[in-house]
Amino acid sequence: MDAPARSAAPATPALPAIEFDFPDLERWSQGNTGVRYAWRFAATAPGPHVTIQALTHGNEACGALCADWLLAHEVRPTCGTLCIIFANVDAYRDFAPHDPYASRCLDEDFNRLWSADVLDGPRRTRELVRARELRPLYDATSHLLDLHSMTDPCAPLALAGRHDKGVALARAIGIPENIVIDAGHAAGRRLRDYAAFDDPADARSALLVECGQHWERAAPVVALQVALRFLRHFDMLDPAFAAEHLDSGPVAPQRTIEITDVVTIETDDFSFVAPVSGLAVIAKAGTLLARDGAQEIRTAYPNAVLVMPARRPRKGETAVRIGRVLD
Repeated sequence: MDAPARSAAPATPALPAIEFDFPDLERWSQGNTGVRYAWRFAATAPGPHVTIQALTHGNEACGALCADWLLAHEVRPTCGTLCIIFANVDAYRDFAPHDPYASRCLDEDFNRLWSADVLDGPRRTRELVRARELRPLYDATSHLLDLHSMTDPCAPLALAGRHDKGVALARAIGIPENIVIDAGHAAGRRLRDYAAFDDPADARSALLVECGQHWERAAPVVALQVALRFLRHFDMLDPAFAAEHLDSGPVAPQRTIEITDVVTIETDDFSFVAPVSGLAVIAKAGTLLARDGAQEIRTAYPNAVLVMPARRPRKGETAVRIGRVLD
């Protein structure tokens, strides 16, 4: 009797194309804050303290292009204070086109460290050293824009946190079209949820914007337009400069997606049962999405929206977020 045929191993997804050149950031290495790669500019007129951050993850280069552009064009606030930060530059330096996901971080995810027990604890990694170095700059921030990108092609997303003030900020900026209400990840607290940013009684706020697929040509364009709109919202951008560089075309009406389920991978035997994509809508309640060991992951309601499914699911990390459209 012939041996039973073995099922073929799943094909490895092709690497996405890298459609833009990464900037050389060495000219910004010294900074002017006493912290490398961190720049601060204060206007004479009073106003908020706004921070625009790039490279929370080392392979998400769209924010780096945006921050490089802002510094090269000598963008200065008309009121208040503007801080521009390149966060995990050491991971960025490790980027290799043949293994582009490896430089997301050095030792651990910089965007899972933002709780007092982690920051004040005894553990030491290269990301934690950098986080502790930058922490005073975040503590001084009134409003934070954290620029990210995504592993797979997907329309840009504004991750507004779980409170009304985050949604209000995303709506005031006006782009991107999709606003996501979510509380983050079981694996650790994000920077956008750090301290006062996650306090509904505090006026300080933060917005994390996923500008598109990591290396698609459109992602840096989205990052820059969001950053300029962010500054304009706080009356920090010179009107003539805004008129010259802001896209004046129409924008799509925004919609809000509330995350109801965050699927955290519990075993080493996790797999989606069919291809998934960001913002895909699953029409039928009870649809099987994935298996995690013996557990089945199903949609709890009709028209469930999949938000940022993982390309390479790993135990302890978020596999996918599931939400419903509110408006």
